[in-house]
Amino acid sequence: MSAEIKAATGTEVKLIAGSGGIFEIRKDGHLIWKKQRGGAFPAVGEAEALFSTLPNNT
Repeated sequence: MSAEIKAATGTEVKLIAGSGGIFEIRKDGHLIWKKQRGGAFPAVGEAEALFSTLPNNT
C-alpha cells in the first residue's frame, strides 16, 4: 500500500503499526480512510485515488 500511495503522491509514506484491527489513512493529520467505517482495507487503486483527489495543502 505504501508503494501505491508513493506512486500517487511522489511522497514517502510511513506505515505505523496499530492494534485491535485499527487501520486509518491520514494525510497531514487529516483522516481520509478508516477501516471501521467501511469494514475493509482499501481495494487496489483506491488508496491512490484518495490521495489524488485531495488538494495538496490538506
